[in-house]
Amino acid sequence: MKILQVSNFFPPQPAKWPGGATQVAYHISKELVKRGHSVEVWSSNASALDMKTRLDIRSATVDGIEVRYFPYIVLNRVPFFLSPALAKAARDRLDEFDVIHIHNYRTFGGAVVACYARKRNIPYLLQAHGSLPVTANKRNMKQFFDMLWGNKLLRNATKVIAVSKMEAAQYQPMGISENIIEIVPNGIEFSEFVNLPKRGEFRKKFMIGEDEKIILYLGRLHKTKGIDLVIKAFSSICREMKDMQLVLAGPDEGLLAELNSLATALGIKNKTLFTGPLYGSDKVEAYVDADVFVNVRIDEIFGIVFLEALACGTPVICSKGCGLADIIDGQAGLVVPPEQNSLASAIIAVLSDESKAQRFGENGMLMVRENFGWQKIAERVEEIYKRCGKNR
Repeated sequence: MKILQVSNFFPPQPAKWPGGATQVAYHISKELVKRGHSVEVWSSNASALDMKTRLDIRSATVDGIEVRYFPYIVLNRVPFFLSPALAKAARDRLDEFDVIHIHNYRTFGGAVVACYARKRNIPYLLQAHGSLPVTANKRNMKQFFDMLWGNKLLRNATKVIAVSKMEAAQYQPMGISENIIEIVPNGIEFSEFVNLPKRGEFRKKFMIGEDEKIILYLGRLHKTKGIDLVIKAFSSICREMKDMQLVLAGPDEGLLAELNSLATALGIKNKTLFTGPLYGSDKVEAYVDADVFVNVRIDEIFGIVFLEALACGTPVICSKGCGLADIIDGQAGLVVPPEQNSLASAIIAVLSDESKAQRFGENGMLMVRENFGWQKIAERVEEIYKRCGKNR
C-alpha cells in the first residue's frame, strides 16, 4: 500500500524530540516500511522545540520514510501552520495514496487533506491524540475550527483511532458512531529498554544518596500536568519519612518558576531536583533509579511515560483520570483520586513495602513487553488500513 501520514511535526531525528503524536506517527511509519509499504509523511517545517524556528529542509528520508516539510504561515501568533504549499500538494497528489492517516484534530494540514480526500473518494483515518476536548484554552478558536472544518473532518472519516476507552468516549458526543471507532494503544520503542543501565547511574550524576528514595515525575512542566499536587504530596510525605528526593524532569513550559516558589514555600526546596529535559540513556537511567514514578494529570488519555517507567521495572502511580488506569491499578501500581492526601498515602504505600513494589515492577515489565511493542501496534494499524484502503 502507499500510505500518507499527516503530522504537524516530523523531525529528522524523532527520538530526540517531544510530542506523543509525532512519536506515534514516526514509529508506526517506520514499522510499516519494514512490512513492505511505501510511507510518505507531510509535515510543517516547524521545530517542535521552538515554534519560532523553521527547519532548513524541504524533504528527507527518515528510516525509509519519505518526508515532505512544508513552509507555513503563523496567523496572530497562533501556530496553526497555514500552508498554501501543502494545500497545493493535496490538490495535486492525493490520488497517489491508498489510505491517509491524519494525526491530531484541529490542524490546517488535516483539514485540507481531508477536504481533498473526500472529493477524491480516498479513505482517511483520524487519530486525535487527546486533542478533541474544547478546553478553556483557546475555546473560541477551537469552536470556530469545529464549525468551519472540524465537524466535517470527524464525521467523514472512514475510521477514527482512540488510544484508550477514555478517548473513545470523547468521540461519541461529537457524533461519531461506535462502529467506526478503533482502539489502538500507543507503544514504546523496546530497543531503549533491552539493556537497562545498572541502578545508581542517575544518582551519581545528580549526587543523590544510595539510601534516598526517589519519587520521579518525567514530562512537560505544564500547568495541566498536576505537578503542584505532586509537590504538595511530597511535602507531607517528608514529615513522615526521611531520606526522600523528588525529581521533576522535563522541559519548562512556563511553570518552572512557580514550582520552584512552591517548593521553597513548603520548605522542601533542598529535596526537590529540577533536571531539565532528559532524553535517551539519561531518561532511562532516571526511570531505573526511581523508586516510584508519579503522574496525576486528570485527563491523561494514555501516557507513554507510564509504559516507559514500567518497561524499566518501576512501579507507577496515576490518577483515576488516566486512560491506562484500568491496567495499572493493583497490577503495576496504584490509582488514586487527584487529591493530596490520597496521593501521599499511595506513595508511602509503595515506598514502605518492598515486596509490593517489586511485584508491581515485575508485572509492569511483563505487561509492556507483551502488549505495547511498536511491531504489534503497527500490525493492528495495518489491518485497519487494509479494511479501509482503496483496494479493499
